[in-house]
Amino acid sequence: MSIKTINIEDLGDELGNRYELLAVISKRARQIAAREKLELDEKLKYFEGFEDEEEMTFNEEQERISKEYETRLHPGRRALDDLLSDDLTYEYPSLDE
Repeated sequence: MSIKTINIEDLGDELGNRYELLAVISKRARQIAAREKLELDEKLKYFEGFEDEEEMTFNEEQERISKEYETRLHPGRRALDDLLSDDLTYEYPSLDE
């Protein structure tokens, strides 16, 4: 995957504040990364505790699962794509509390 640079000044028009925009994107990226980590751990947990006799088959399956997650787009890129396609919403916390 190649790195694509993005002009933050062009993105700042969406919110009016570039720093808030970066905070929203980074928070969404952390959410995506955490969700994927849980999914990956859950899938790999299945392979814990098996005997050595079937280890080769399980290693291949573990490798396949891990590579599937490695080929996905970076969470930061997916968060940015969510924002650009208007799939990402955010709100300010209430100050009443």
